[in-house]
Amino acid sequence: QVQLMESGGGSVQPGGSLRLSCTASGYTYDTYCMGWFRQPAGTERGGVASIHTPAGSTYYADSVKDRFTISQGNAKNIMYLQMNNLRPEDTGMYYCAAVSGRCGLNWHETLHYNYWGQGIQVTVSS
Repeated sequence: QVQLMESGGGSVQPGGSLRLSCTASGYTYDTYCMGWFRQPAGTERGGVASIHTPAGSTYYADSVKDRFTISQGNAKNIMYLQMNNLRPEDTGMYYCAAVSGRCGLNWHETLHYNYWGQGIQVTVSS
């Protein structure tokens, strides 16, 4: 059974940085897409960034381009989201997601993924 676990969330002031980690277990696929989703309080969950293994292709929401970087660790079951120059609007629950196969045009859609972590809170406030 595939399990995803997020870590690294917390509170930070505007302009600060955080790095989120997602550790996957029970994954047996050779090709898969992993992504990060964000859900501010009272709103829908939306795609932030995704990465494809083994191609390494990355996808970003316009709101985080040039500020966030998604990457994989040396161990392919770990994914990171480096978040720099954080803004108050980046506040929300962050979820790790995964699906076998491609990321594709639907990388930002929740229905594209069939495995989810429990989520972790990120708060950006002065």
